[in-house]
Amino acid sequence: MKKKKREYQSSELVKSFARIYGFEHKLVAFDIKDFLEDYLDESLFREIRSVNIENECIIIKIDSPLLKHDFKMRKSFYLKKFQDKFGVDKFKDLQIL
Repeated sequence: MKKKKREYQSSELVKSFARIYGFEHKLVAFDIKDFLEDYLDESLFREIRSVNIENECIIIKIDSPLLKHDFKMRKSFYLKKFQDKFGVDKFKDLQIL
């Protein structure tokens, strides 16, 4: 079936609105959180409070001191993973709080 000129997928519409209204980085933050949910064990994932993006920097807030330390020790590994998955040009740094 041929797609009509104005027929869009819902995900395309959400991305378009995000681009127009300037919250595109929030969608990427949700994608990063989904990636972490798949990558980490469920109990570890529950320790992640939030994921945000500000000024090309991913900010991950973690409740558990042990998990926080692990993320800080493997910071370059996680940053590289996120850059590989979502694009090198989107992120320059990773902060663990």
